[in-house]
Amino acid sequence: MNSRKLATKVLDSVLNGGAYSNIALNNAFKTADLDIKDKGLVTEIVYGTIKYKQSIDDIIALYVKDINKIDKEIINVLRSAIYQIKYLDKIPPYAAVNEAVNIAKKHSMSSSKFVNGVLRNFLRNKEKEPRFKDNKSKIAFEYSFPRWLVEFFTKQYGEEKALDILKGLNMTPKLTVRVNSLKSSYEELLEELETEGYDVSEGFASPDAIVINRGSSIEGNKAFRDGKIFVQDESAMLVSSLLELEENMKVADLCSAPGGKSTHIAELMNNKGEVYSFDIHSNKLSLIEDNAKRLGIEIIKTEKQDATEYNSSLENAFDRVLLDVPCSGLGIIRKKPEIKWQKDLKSLKEIQSIQKKILDNAWKYLKPGGVMVYSTCTLNKEENEENVRYLLNNNEDCQIEKIYIGTLPNFIYNVDGTLTILPNEYMDGFFIGKLRKRQV
Repeated sequence: MNSRKLATKVLDSVLNGGAYSNIALNNAFKTADLDIKDKGLVTEIVYGTIKYKQSIDDIIALYVKDINKIDKEIINVLRSAIYQIKYLDKIPPYAAVNEAVNIAKKHSMSSSKFVNGVLRNFLRNKEKEPRFKDNKSKIAFEYSFPRWLVEFFTKQYGEEKALDILKGLNMTPKLTVRVNSLKSSYEELLEELETEGYDVSEGFASPDAIVINRGSSIEGNKAFRDGKIFVQDESAMLVSSLLELEENMKVADLCSAPGGKSTHIAELMNNKGEVYSFDIHSNKLSLIEDNAKRLGIEIIKTEKQDATEYNSSLENAFDRVLLDVPCSGLGIIRKKPEIKWQKDLKSLKEIQSIQKKILDNAWKYLKPGGVMVYSTCTLNKEENEENVRYLLNNNEDCQIEKIYIGTLPNFIYNVDGTLTILPNEYMDGFFIGKLRKRQV
């Protein structure tokens, strides 16, 4: 199977089947005999087409009577071809058109003629844009977001910050790794990676982060195999250090898979104490265990646990609690662009009731005097500041601790003391709140 046909197949599984883009790509590569260059092209087409789906569909609608009547597979052939022509300078338009027509021909001759006609028409009118009824419609087209999300971010953050968010969520994420302090120093690892031919630089926000600008697959790297590094976004790296960790503490990570924050906690505790990594999915616990073993961590105990269900044996059991709850994921759209098309306002509301149940339980598990850090990878204030306010209002022993970890252009220090991180090429959109349980 050639690269463009494979890209179309992956797009079908994501946009028509609800699959996650990263998982669908990994599964496709397992059975496809492609070299590194072709895998790169498939990845570019898949992520780019999903990212710009709104804009591409608006363009297709200029040349068809009813875009909703196009066959679900054929529209992905059109989408991927228009993405290549409009957004990829390195691909000649005729190559994208010919490949699309050939792929459509396997479906039917009428489909191939239809695809050819739409693409040829688009090539003759490449500068043509839809008519916009208002500025929000124009913004939705320019940044390729559903209109409801443009309105949503504008309402919560104002137009200027909303545009910053949309720009950040469209950026290509940098690959960042966290240095495992149990096995290497920052300087040693930086030098080791450079010696092995990687183009690296210091992190944007986290003192533990190294940015991999260029180089071969990091999972095949010796430093990775030896457990000296963990692939993690810089926003996530900032969370564990806010727990005020000390050796021999008892710490809970209630929604822990795949274990990035749990392993970071263990590293910050110098592998001394107890870290309980809970997750609702038992099959994901092995990921945590594998990561801990590779990193040389021995103090993590994994256990299947539904964080929404109260466990009386855990009451007042932990010195520290990390609560990185399931969320709408609006802050990680740059890595999972399909979130734009899979979420709606209803799903955002539904997740909040789950988060509040988890918050109620987590607070009971924390010892008096203990610290809990609440975090999400979303930019929805109702899942963030509102949930912190909910906890404060319902627990007289709860007090918020003001966070300050430096001044960066994408940091918003909220009036309640919490931190919102806007997305950019280095960091996911993120929220962090720090709470202390008073002795009463």
